[in-house]
Parts: sequence; structure tokens; C-alpha cells
Amino acid sequence: MTKKNHNFKICNYQKGMTYIELIIVLSIFSTITSVILFNYSTFQDKVDMKVLANDIALKIVEAQKSSVAGKLPLETMTPSEDWKPSYGVFFDSTDNKNFIYFADLDNNYLFEDTDCSGECLESTLITKNNYISELSIVGSECPSTTTNLNIVFKRPDSNAIISSDSILTCDITYAQITLSSQNSVTASIKIYPSGRIQID
Repeated sequence: MTKKNHNFKICNYQKGMTYIELIIVLSIFSTITSVILFNYSTFQDKVDMKVLANDIALKIVEAQKSSVAGKLPLETMTPSEDWKPSYGVFFDSTDNKNFIYFADLDNNYLFEDTDCSGECLESTLITKNNYISELSIVGSECPSTTTNLNIVFKRPDSNAIISSDSILTCDITYAQITLSSQNSVTASIKIYPSGRIQID
């Protein structure tokens, strides 16, 4: 048996990039980077707006759960004698950088604690140049916009009681809280009388 000698030819290939290839790669990279940086602020605004809308929705859900669970108010609070656990969230368009979580101590479905010393449980500051741009109540014979909005839940019912200073009798379909940023990014939260909450 004879052995065959295999001769391998070693090819000398040129490795690396030419200047033109390098310039093309860098220009593509810089174009992608500039597009990302240009759109980053809008993207961040959208993320911040979604987070804010979720925070508000969670606070409304907390009011609903506290009332249904029969949570007692703080020891410093004195509810009326026939008080049933009732909690809510209050929004005011004149103070559009805050919303207030409160215990409805007199069961009148309105937040009336202007200095946040009686019914007020928590006042939340809206940050990052976001704000409440509009409060509205949708339904037959309802005003399209309102200056303030109370979303209240009273034990044992999990339905939302929607009220405002500007409505007396109104067949409410839903209440809407519209949020805006400085860069005109918006989000809305709809609260239905059934207690359902929808974020758009």
C-alpha cells in the first residue's frame, strides 16, 4: 500500500476592512444612533405616561379593595356613627399635578378636605412634567368636562360612585381622566360605574 502525499496550498487572503467599508459602517452606525436619540424623548414620554396612568388606576383599585374588604380608617380619623367603609380618589383640574386618595368619612361621596387634614389618606404628586389635562364625564345629560372628579367605592358594593361638584343628576356612562406631557403625549383612564377601569 502506497502513501499519497497531499499538498495543501496555503492561500494568502487579505484580512481587514478598506477605508471605504469602514466609512460606510460608521455612517450607518451614526445614522441609527441619531434616529434612536431623536426618538428617545418621545419614547420616554410614552413610557412615563403609561406608568402614570397605571399608578392612577392602581390607586382607584386600592380604594375599591379597601372599601369592599371593610378596611377601617386611621385611628386619627373619626367617621360618622353609621359609616360604612368608603374610600375614593379625588382629582381637581385646578391642581392638575396632584390626586388624592381619601376615606369618605361622612359617606357623601365627595372629597371636602381642602387642607388634607381630615379625610385625606395620601396626596400623590405627578412628576416629570406630566399633568392632568382634562376631567370629563360621559353620558346622557352630563357635562362634557368638569373641574373635579370623585371616584368612590362603598362597602359592600364594588361599583364605582362617580360624582362631581358640577353634576347633580346624570346618567353616567363613564368618567375619563386625560393625562398629558409637555411633548403632547397623552393617555386616558376610563372608569365605568360597574367598577371597571380601562387605560387607553
